Amino acid sequence: MRVHFQDRIEPLIIEPIVGASGVCVSMTMRSEIDAISIVVDRLMSVIRLPHCLPADERDVEIALREALANAVIHGNKEDLQKKVHIDCHVHPGRELSFVIRDEGSGFDPLEVPDSTTAENVLSEKGRGIHLMRMLMDGVQFEDGGREVRLQKFLSRS
Repeated sequence: MRVHFQDRIEPLIIEPIVGASGVCVSMTMRSEIDAISIVVDRLMSVIRLPHCLPADERDVEIALREALANAVIHGNKEDLQKKVHIDCHVHPGRELSFVIRDEGSGFDPLEVPDSTTAENVLSEKGRGIHLMRMLMDGVQFEDGGREVRLQKFLSRS
């Protein structure tokens, strides 16, 4: 059975940011793993606008995939009744920022084990958060862990 794009995410909304030279994209997706690639591909097409592409585009894509996977799998527990909300702000030549919110019960980011220590190196817990922190310039958790904010500064070329 093939599910159509509209069944997985709500329409893409692209609007100018008032008083700034940038673009804001808001999306809502169902809590299913198959929707992650669709959403990431759509967001990456927006940030590929002229002068918006960071030199490390792959880093942004991987961090987005990790954040969305965490929201779907750990936050919403793949409950199709729950949604993941995504806001992307593109400020050409300055920065990209993302806010990803799930409808789960949240978590304490301080309780996530450090995946780089010897005793946790084989554990699957904490790897996505570690990757996000390594690949982005800013990673913050808000609202009891239900919201992650990712930030990437763009070089002025």
